[in-house]
Amino acid sequence: MRDNPAAEQWELRVDGELAVLAAYQDKGGQRTFTHTETQDGFAGKGLASQLVKAALDDAKSRALEVNPVCPFVRGWLDRHPGYFDG
Repeated sequence: MRDNPAAEQWELRVDGELAVLAAYQDKGGQRTFTHTETQDGFAGKGLASQLVKAALDDAKSRALEVNPVCPFVRGWLDRHPGYFDG
């Protein structure tokens, strides 16, 4: 898992192949997660959840406010109440 700031997305690769991405936009002190996408063949393995957690951990470590426009990120936060406090 790694952040790719040039593409404004977090990426999870499996054997060098892009499996999941979590796109974002940074503005000021806010990170807006806009889209999460799991590539064909990688669904149902929990990879998107792992990637979103890493991306949120990064936002938390940078003291960024999170705006979960992406339904997957919003759902992850709903399933983990209190995880991200700001």
